[in-house]
Amino acid sequence: MLYRVSRLLLRALYGALFRLEARGLENIPAHGPVILASNHISNFDPPTIGIWVPRKVSFMAKAELFEIPFVGGLLKKLGAFPVKRGGVSKEAIRSAISLLQNGGTLGIFPEGTRNNESGSAKKGTAMIALRSGAQVVPVAIAGRYKLFRKMYVIYGKPIDLTPFLHDDSPDVLERVTEAIMSQIRQLRNSV
Repeated sequence: MLYRVSRLLLRALYGALFRLEARGLENIPAHGPVILASNHISNFDPPTIGIWVPRKVSFMAKAELFEIPFVGGLLKKLGAFPVKRGGVSKEAIRSAISLLQNGGTLGIFPEGTRNNESGSAKKGTAMIALRSGAQVVPVAIAGRYKLFRKMYVIYGKPIDLTPFLHDDSPDVLERVTEAIMSQIRQLRNSV
């Protein structure tokens, strides 16, 4: 209930303040495990991605936020789970894979950090996708969070990872990561 109410309130707020428009919602599978993989430009991004999706979207959030009274409990109720920064968090990866194996939806930022100037991405999204069997939907946030300026969140068609499923080559995660990032860049440049 809290998630649904929060989603409705944030839709109205983001719609009024940022004139946020969603495109391609029909590309999000209605059932089964789904990863929404997006570019990352601001702390406002998780709601931007999730508020239009008819399914509950869970996100990884930095572990420090869960230590703040009230904030940590609220994040858990909204479906977030902690990830330690600066290294591989095996617990966060296990939580993500478990969520997906139970048919959930995970929002993730392959770049790992906001405003990644190099545009490089980490391999975690690729690994989680291949291990969980989730469909990966590329998502692009286009525009800037400036009051009353138009912004878009664009959901692309799921990426076909079939060619990579039984690929044991050492660079498979890099190639999957590049396939995901390439689709995100194309969506971002389509506006």
